[in-house]
Amino acid sequence: MRKTKTLSEVCSVLEVSRRAVQGYENAGLVKATERNKYGHLLYDEEAQRRIKKIRLLQQLGFKIKEIMDAPDEVVTEAIRTQICRCKMELAQKKEIIHRAEALIAELTKNQ
Repeated sequence: MRKTKTLSEVCSVLEVSRRAVQGYENAGLVKATERNKYGHLLYDEEAQRRIKKIRLLQQLGFKIKEIMDAPDEVVTEAIRTQICRCKMELAQKKEIIHRAEALIAELTKNQ
């Protein structure tokens, strides 16, 4: 038997909002597997995996409908490209921080 979780448990474990999961459902990206005896939606491991993937792809800046079900090699290359962009942005931010700290040091030395 596959391990299922309620919507509430999925949201807690995957750190995603209830509204986000409902949005994924409305967009046809994921669906609850079944309901328990209390009527609560249940999500199997595959649905949980998809929610986790959707969330990460969103955080990377992708349009989910365009990439979610693309072939693995397409997704892999897109993620690699985005990782390179993120690394470049991080390096730029670190340089800005370094220059800002140098300016602070200069300004406080003159006080």
